[in-house]
Amino acid sequence: MLMCSAGKSSQKGQNWGGGGYYKKTNTALSEGKPRPAIEAEGAFYFQISITVTMAEYKLEVSTGDITYAGTWDHIYVTLFGTEGQSERTELDNYGTDFTTGTTGTYTVKTSMSLGTLLLIKVEKDPFFVLPEDEWYCSKIIVMTPEGDAILFPCYRWVSRGELVELRGGRAIKVFEENHPVLIDHRKNQLTLKKSLYQWEITNERWPHISSFKHTSELPAELIFSMSKSMEIQYIKKIAGAELMFKGLAGSTEQWKSIEDMKQIFWSQKTTMSEYVKEHWKEDDFYGFQFLNGINPNVIKRCSELPPNFPVTEDMVKPFLKEGTSLKEEMTKGNIFLCDFKRMDGLPTKLSDGESVHVTAGFCLFYMNPENKLMPIAIQLQQQPSEQNPIFLPSDQETDWLLAKMFIKNADSMLHQSVYHLVNTHLLAEVFSVAALRSFPEIHPLYKLLIPHVRYTLQINTLARKSIFGPDGILSRSSLGHEGMTEVIGRSLSETTYSSLCLPDNITARGLESIPNFYYRDDGLKLWNIINRFVKAIVGYYYPSDSEVCKDSELQEWIREIFTHGFLGNKASGCPGCFHAVKEVIRFITMVIFTVTAQHAAVNSGQFDYHSWVPNGSILLQKPPPTTKGQSSMKTILETLPNVGETASLATAFWILSEKYTDMVPLGTYPEERFDEAPPKQMIKEFQKELSNLSEAITTRNSQLKVPYIYLNPAEIENSITI
Repeated sequence: MLMCSAGKSSQKGQNWGGGGYYKKTNTALSEGKPRPAIEAEGAFYFQISITVTMAEYKLEVSTGDITYAGTWDHIYVTLFGTEGQSERTELDNYGTDFTTGTTGTYTVKTSMSLGTLLLIKVEKDPFFVLPEDEWYCSKIIVMTPEGDAILFPCYRWVSRGELVELRGGRAIKVFEENHPVLIDHRKNQLTLKKSLYQWEITNERWPHISSFKHTSELPAELIFSMSKSMEIQYIKKIAGAELMFKGLAGSTEQWKSIEDMKQIFWSQKTTMSEYVKEHWKEDDFYGFQFLNGINPNVIKRCSELPPNFPVTEDMVKPFLKEGTSLKEEMTKGNIFLCDFKRMDGLPTKLSDGESVHVTAGFCLFYMNPENKLMPIAIQLQQQPSEQNPIFLPSDQETDWLLAKMFIKNADSMLHQSVYHLVNTHLLAEVFSVAALRSFPEIHPLYKLLIPHVRYTLQINTLARKSIFGPDGILSRSSLGHEGMTEVIGRSLSETTYSSLCLPDNITARGLESIPNFYYRDDGLKLWNIINRFVKAIVGYYYPSDSEVCKDSELQEWIREIFTHGFLGNKASGCPGCFHAVKEVIRFITMVIFTVTAQHAAVNSGQFDYHSWVPNGSILLQKPPPTTKGQSSMKTILETLPNVGETASLATAFWILSEKYTDMVPLGTYPEERFDEAPPKQMIKEFQKELSNLSEAITTRNSQLKVPYIYLNPAEIENSITI
């Protein structure tokens, strides 16, 4: 404010010789108290008074709602804008600040507006002499003097002496940057990310992994919550105590009866696991599992028998509809095949100095008029011979049961090593590391993808030892560590981009119309919902193909995935670069579907279907039958894993299938990262579609004898966390 006044001075003692003078009164800088004027007696004067009003920035600072998120330490912020920066200001209200799950409002004053806000610098100093007290800051929302509310996402732990620079506002692609401070900030952030997230090659034929050797090396925001860690330890203790009490833990004894196996756990049962115990021998339930169990990935329509699987019309005629033939049923599309040739010639586990046997056979299925998928012929090895007979449902009961068990053994190992480990866990790690290295936090695709990274690096780092390490669970399988390593190498060289895209996968296997295929039905609906969401987000930020081509960070992301995930194999069909918006949409749809829905399909039902080990074991101890009529129930009990191994496998499936209390369902975004209204609305529409699908699946399942629950959006985690 400018004020003028004129008059004659009556102050004695200073003579200004009749000259004029002025004074500035800055009420803001002098706390509202104008300095007295120095006046000369008898002098004419005029006074100019300028009042400068300070600019105020209101900050809403949120502390995360996770264990030990709060802090007693002093928190300071500095605001940086296009017109200057604020003083380093302590955020301090009356009472306790920064407690878990709370939001505090603070004021930062500046002598003038800072212009467009660029960054917030956050620092933390100790409170007296207390030990390190990390603070988990969720977000800061700044209300500017101009009335704008700007979101600055954080979602990370802040330590003493650590300088954290937060960037807010709308998502920005690299070629849209125009301020030197932000260009440098973006470049420095990516340099830091690349030094933190590095690639490591453990096997030339496997997808590359992150270089973290132990979970303690991971950034704190990427590790399990305390509640999840405690719940996992609780399950281990409860399971271990029960198995010790029953004398099952570590026992090398063989099971004396099938009934004895039903008593492994009193403390953990599900409706489905109990159903499996009672129905595992039934052929229609056996066939059902190849469509709707935990590995619906192998079966395909059969229009012509492989030449090395010489099933004749006479063999299967009794199991087909009266008056029809195998050839006719193939023409109608009612014959299906599982071929386990990937398992052929693999090294296997040694037991008592001898190699354990692994089958690489065939199983032929018939969709009968009652819409039940029935197994009608099994050959346990690839090459037919007198020692490799074709087993039929009309054979001796235990012969047929053994043949089905060996097929499920091959299927279970392929499921764990390829469809679960490689196609979800290891590829998810590649997607995650590439995103963390390639995208700064202000990039729109970082904001889209980061919810799907949660816990993935931790669970994979743990699994490298406990699951697929030399002493891990998979090494106890019939293949052993060497065999599992080899089958993973084989499978990756055969994995194609299109096989990871569910619509293409279903079409390639000829399964578009097979009835009662709930994995397909629910999966395709989920794929389409995810695709519509991704199309909306990507289309908003990339209105033209030229913007895709100009985005060097996006191009680096897909290049890293092609190099480190698909090992540069052009035959895989994985793109090495993007040329069009539609290519980006399809690929990101695949990524999100893989780490959410597909992982749920192959993981969540493990306890339901495989805690009852006779229904599907990764370890069988005796060789497969080579003749008919020589088996008995004693043979089956001797073939199954011993007591201790069975109990160990059941415990692992319990841990892997558990629903933990900190689960974040698909479509839930507890971290607010988008500042623009359109993406927020797109998320709401995505969530509504998922909710509608969840209701439809729940209604359908209520009418099914055996419900399919694994692709209900409410049951799907937003990332691979276990």
